Amino acid sequence: MRAFNYSRADSPAAAAQAALAQGTRFIAGGTNLLDLMKLGIETPQQLIDINHLGLDQTEATPEGGLRIGALVRNTDLAADPRVRKDYALLSRALLAGASGQLRNMATTAGNLLQRTRCPYFYDTNQACNKRTPGSGCAAMGGVTRQLGIIGVSDACIATHPSDMAIALRALDAQIETLNPDGNTRRIAMADFHSLPGSTPHIETALTPGELITGVTLPAPIGGTHIYHKVRDRSSYAFALVSVGLILQKDGSGRVAVGGIAPKPWRVEAAETLLPQGAKAVSARLLDGATPTPDNRFKVTLVERTLASVLAQARDEA
Repeated sequence: MRAFNYSRADSPAAAAQAALAQGTRFIAGGTNLLDLMKLGIETPQQLIDINHLGLDQTEATPEGGLRIGALVRNTDLAADPRVRKDYALLSRALLAGASGQLRNMATTAGNLLQRTRCPYFYDTNQACNKRTPGSGCAAMGGVTRQLGIIGVSDACIATHPSDMAIALRALDAQIETLNPDGNTRRIAMADFHSLPGSTPHIETALTPGELITGVTLPAPIGGTHIYHKVRDRSSYAFALVSVGLILQKDGSGRVAVGGIAPKPWRVEAAETLLPQGAKAVSARLLDGATPTPDNRFKVTLVERTLASVLAQARDEA
């Protein structure tokens, strides 16, 4: 690990201002950033500790939803009675991620910002446009079993790893941020993560120095909430395919899928086909997919996982 400087911010505004300096990164739980630093993938010159900014509370909003502070730990969020009751999809997705020890440290904002687990990204001996822009993508023609099938490009076929982000996409969450100039904004979850195109190193809509301060959930929509994660082992493994479903009594609902794209994958037009079953939804959801021979099985796995989740939701309802 390269040497770096460390400082502790005393306010969100000060943190955002300090982060404008080149080579500066925020650190909270560090569950992803520190691993990347040890591998030489991330090489910040300065770390700004934001753990003491008071962004660790979950509060009701005037609109009847919830505002989750950026530093709320995954364990605390999953156990929050309001989340378990009204946003069960989020609680279930969080509990499917990583291990208990990591959830105790991982934060809401950090979960959104975690980087891909593509093996070529993690291997600094391999070409990776996400890690080193313009160097190429060693995954092309390589082992791609765990990589993306839709929303990818010739420059990158990595997937986004977050379970929590799948639930937040289905719940229509909004990301609250603070800019170094003192202005705040809200970014719809649908617009927060970027598709790779020709610039896979640009992973989110955040601008330099912009600090995530919280995540806002709209008022509860009810329904039956299911999150199912298909993986190679039952603990501490990332999804081959995951499905987050909210199903209403009238058969309508929302579907978001993980493990297949560079961002949480949701196609609202596919959700109108839920009464027709998993096959129709999957076909619309994966329209335009470009799987490799290694990961073509994910097309079938999405359909079968969705069918299983739909059956479970109807039984529970």
